[in-house]
Amino acid sequence: MAILWRTSALAQRHEAIGAELEDWNGMGTAWFYDHTPERAKADYEAIRTKAGLMDVSGLKKVHLTGPDAAYVIDRTTTRNVEKIMPGRAVYACMLDTRGLFVDDCVIYRLSVNSWMVVHGTGTGMEQMAAAAAGKNVAMIFDDDMHDMSLQGPVAVDFLAEYVPGIRDLAYFGIMQTKLFGCPVMISRTGYTGERGYEIFCQSKHAVQIWDQILSNGEAMGIRPTQFSTLDMLRIESYLLFYPGDNSETFPFEDGTPAGDSLWELGLEFTVSPGKEGFVGSENHYAMKGKERFKIYGVKLSDSMDQMEMFARVHHDGKDVGVITYGLSSELNNYSVAIARLDPSVAVAGTALTVVQPDGTELAATAEEMPFYDTEKKIRTAKG
Repeated sequence: MAILWRTSALAQRHEAIGAELEDWNGMGTAWFYDHTPERAKADYEAIRTKAGLMDVSGLKKVHLTGPDAAYVIDRTTTRNVEKIMPGRAVYACMLDTRGLFVDDCVIYRLSVNSWMVVHGTGTGMEQMAAAAAGKNVAMIFDDDMHDMSLQGPVAVDFLAEYVPGIRDLAYFGIMQTKLFGCPVMISRTGYTGERGYEIFCQSKHAVQIWDQILSNGEAMGIRPTQFSTLDMLRIESYLLFYPGDNSETFPFEDGTPAGDSLWELGLEFTVSPGKEGFVGSENHYAMKGKERFKIYGVKLSDSMDQMEMFARVHHDGKDVGVITYGLSSELNNYSVAIARLDPSVAVAGTALTVVQPDGTELAATAEEMPFYDTEKKIRTAKG
């Protein structure tokens, strides 16, 4: 039984819609407002065509301030923090001493010696706490700060009515401002592959902001969307979810302890060029070219069936991988999935067979990701 030790100020709003709050990161989270395929489809299409509002307050928000704050973040993440200027954010990974992935995060530089690191279900906070020992830095876990994600093509049009300059906010930019008279920080970030924004606020303002966005935005098609919608969106946008795509969920058959390299996950781009000295760095570089599997895309050739979690992937009669998450999208007219594949078949166009847990065989091909917005022009759009 999960122990819920964190509470969203929006819990009653979710329950009023029909949610039974389930654990994510120790917080009761609105995974589903209802379990029907119709609800899932409507929420997914809302974010792809209009906009959806989601409570992602279960993310862990950690403030680091002081002269050594940059050192702690530099030591524990894959990014060169000296390149991050105030008002900017960047996506990064964290490794253990083996050089294997333990968490990902977004690093926000709020001012010269003030930072915020937002991470998910991994051990990022513990990594930073270890590096902070004996250093001139204050580290605070902030569970009062809530995070609402407004994602979709009309999100910027809606916010532009209330937030001057929002159209000029660049991808992964930050602005300190107000919304409906409440102090907020808005970042041009999200987990959907759409142009979207995250709205950070104090818990005492969360309900007001939530209610006003939904009330004022209803005519524009903005609706509350359940947390599980992220799985549908992230699949086609090549956004990984720890531990859902990792060996913690899909153990190695030879009994090797769980842990994946950035080369295997396709996250090596998060390492700043030439960076050394971060936890696990030497082992990270040593594993290049030694991938045991590759995260790669799979697309069905002539079927709209949804590929199921744990479905096996075959090539020329040989088992070559496993499906982590799949999506069948009527909107985009395809059935696609993220998979853990043998590196030999992680090549675009390779013919594959997906064997569902019930034995059904589906013709497929290996495909590069993302499947949606392949050039990432939507999420980075200007103006």
